[in-house]
Amino acid sequence: MTERVVLAYSGGLDTSVAIGWIAEETGAEVVAVAVDVGQGGEDLGVIRKRALDCGAVEAEVADAKDEFAEEYCLPAIKANALYMDRYPLVSALSRPAIVKHLVAAARKHGATTVAHGCTGKGNDQVRFEAGIAALAPDLKCIAPVRDYAMTRDKAIAFCEARGLPVATTKKSPYSIDQNVFGRAVETGFLEDIWNAPIEDIYEYTANPAVPREPDEVIITFEEGAPVAVDGEPVTVLQAIQRLNERAGAQGVGRIDMVEDRLVGIKSREVYEAPGAIALITAHQELENVTVERELARYKRQVEQRWGELVYDGQWFSPLKRALDGFVNEAGRHVCGDVRMTLHGGRAVVTGRRSERSLYDFHLATYDTGDTFDQSAAKGFIDLHSLSSKIAAKRDLAQA
Repeated sequence: MTERVVLAYSGGLDTSVAIGWIAEETGAEVVAVAVDVGQGGEDLGVIRKRALDCGAVEAEVADAKDEFAEEYCLPAIKANALYMDRYPLVSALSRPAIVKHLVAAARKHGATTVAHGCTGKGNDQVRFEAGIAALAPDLKCIAPVRDYAMTRDKAIAFCEARGLPVATTKKSPYSIDQNVFGRAVETGFLEDIWNAPIEDIYEYTANPAVPREPDEVIITFEEGAPVAVDGEPVTVLQAIQRLNERAGAQGVGRIDMVEDRLVGIKSREVYEAPGAIALITAHQELENVTVERELARYKRQVEQRWGELVYDGQWFSPLKRALDGFVNEAGRHVCGDVRMTLHGGRAVVTGRRSERSLYDFHLATYDTGDTFDQSAAKGFIDLHSLSSKIAAKRDLAQA
């Protein structure tokens, strides 16, 4: 029986060529799998036909936008996930979503191997292969670009020699990955970290320097999940899409950073994630109102580790799964409304309200109605500082 390889398929030149390339290198039949996580572009039906025309024995396409939003983006919002305090894990979140479909297709079609189009230099190879190892440890993984030196020049020559139905136009100077949660741009002139980004590289966001009227929006959350925008009920996908439009129109969510890649190098990345940044900003502020102090302090440590695990391709790991339980428990009372002004590239919180609020006006006010017992403060301070006071006396005596 001929072996089968499941290929993560985008419809572009590299993965279209990879269908025939893998067949020639391994003698296996190729099953192409394309997953829509909100990246836009061509219709899934067009992509499926191209895969078959390029030699795939089977081609599957999946509209996974809602699944991606509910099962991957929402946990990131609840975790306030910002790798290195800035990056909302745009690409890192989509890889495990795609992996689940690749593994399901491998089981369905009796494949022994999964293939992807990553190079040996980036994070995504780890995310794909670590995810596959966690879900299906018996499956092998190959990457034609990395394992068989399938350069772009070779890919174009292969495509033209066999008359494959895919454009071989000059490659964009940038490497771009996008989905509904955001967009990542790298390479080209951006590899010189002194070069400033130019407006041409952006698609999800308008220039924040252009004068325009501010946009005020109210986002409603239930247990950490966005459920309404300006009072209108929405799914998680719709919340992201609407904030992409409105925050993006105000230039919110542009990020230019040098980040620490998992493979050990530093890499300059430019991201735009207007919906993600707006939603995480709103969610953080509602947590400030509804989450008890010690729980909130500890959750900030969990958030950093959660983001590192996802960035490092450990979505399906036991630790990530355990931290998900903590994040969900911590978010039980994160319910209410956050009002934000979107303007000039910033999402600024201007109001918050919640029936689960821990903010007590009568304890916080300095005016009439103050119920805070100020007489208790002196004894509290004496006890709170006692250990440091004792140590200071010892140190001064020995000086």
